[in-house]
Amino acid sequence: MSAPFEFILLLGGVFCVLLLASFVASMLKKRVGPDQPNPVIENLVARINAWWAMAALLAVAMLFGRAGTIILFGLLSFAAMREFLTLTAKSRADHYSLAIAFFVVLPFQYYLVWIAWYGLYSIFIPVYAFLFLPIISACRGETQNFLTRVSETQWGLMICVFAASHVPALLTLQIPGYEGKPILLIAFLVVVVQGSDVLQYIFGKLFGRSKISPALSPSKTWEGFLGGVLSASILGALLWWMTPFALWQAFLVSLLIAIMGFFGGLVMSAIKRDKGVKDWGHLIAGHGGFIDRLDSVMFSAPIFFHVVRYFWSTV
Repeated sequence: MSAPFEFILLLGGVFCVLLLASFVASMLKKRVGPDQPNPVIENLVARINAWWAMAALLAVAMLFGRAGTIILFGLLSFAAMREFLTLTAKSRADHYSLAIAFFVVLPFQYYLVWIAWYGLYSIFIPVYAFLFLPIISACRGETQNFLTRVSETQWGLMICVFAASHVPALLTLQIPGYEGKPILLIAFLVVVVQGSDVLQYIFGKLFGRSKISPALSPSKTWEGFLGGVLSASILGALLWWMTPFALWQAFLVSLLIAIMGFFGGLVMSAIKRDKGVKDWGHLIAGHGGFIDRLDSVMFSAPIFFHVVRYFWSTV
């Protein structure tokens, strides 16, 4: 599958923006000086570095087409679920169900996406996996914290696998006049949602006064939320040319996924606070784990997929 011209144009634009951002960040760092660390600048540098990594991964996946994209998100799901379940309560009785979750349910979900079996991949985890895995744990005879243990495994699959698999599932959509371009929908989703995260951070630092939920995320403010979501929606509208949407439709879709991405981050922050941790992991410097970067995309992906499928796709 050759890369659509629009994708190459977008990727070039992202790289140019990242080069500029890296230059500005290095200048700010030099102005502050090596002996005076600034948490805001350090966080900005870490975010820019994470964006470089995400842009590179998206570009590599595109080189390998549909197979590369599905494999990439399958590996990201595996890493994210490992982070999620590492923080949960488990016993020896859960070993079989965990092994099945990682090595049967996860790859089978992505296989269903690969063969585009929408009727099954849309219900496989929330119906069959949700019912089958507790049976395996129950048969081991361990009842202590049973509901907690089972529920955490189910939600690990729901968030890290089921929701995330809807990103490559966008490649299965058949949109009249948009043949060969569904990869652009993935790029649109990632740019708008991740862009919303960055813009919320910037607006929050510049204008943030009213905290939304100090107990969950002290850095999230109403000013940052409104400024970031609206700016990301305008960004999405400006990218209408790479989608099957009209300009106003691109704005509304961007608004929807940016809001879902924000609440996804809020939900995952609530889980982290419940577990008493700041980050899901430490694999991404300055950003914690994979879930810390993917939470907003994972929550917005199913909504984006079904909106596009219902209103624009023929299957």
